[in-house]
Amino acid sequence: MALVQLVIALALLQFMVFGMAVGWARGKFGVKAPATTGNEIFERYFRVQMNTLEQLVVFVPAILLFATLHSTFWAAILGAVWLVGRGIFFYSYTRNPASRGLGFMLTMLPSAIMVIGVIIITVRAAIAV
Repeated sequence: MALVQLVIALALLQFMVFGMAVGWARGKFGVKAPATTGNEIFERYFRVQMNTLEQLVVFVPAILLFATLHSTFWAAILGAVWLVGRGIFFYSYTRNPASRGLGFMLTMLPSAIMVIGVIIITVRAAIAV
């Protein structure tokens, strides 16, 4: 379970770094808090942060459930793919939002695999009882 916990901690750290990037973009592009609009480049950084928050709501419980019910090894592997996907998403979205597809898919697929896997495992367990 230590690898899964490490992946979760890295995902939280990555989210914190994205938050710092939003703060940097606020200063660079002159978007004063509490505004969340006013400069297209700033808005890209802000959307990455918010989209990552939205993804974390699914990712963290999914990886914990998948690790508990199926495999800590595969949960950590899928979590690592998720982390890389978020990094690619950040890089591509802040440069050209139209290029975000690969990063988005490398985030969405691991989460979907884990959620669907947990559903299958629990349904099978319920039927077996």
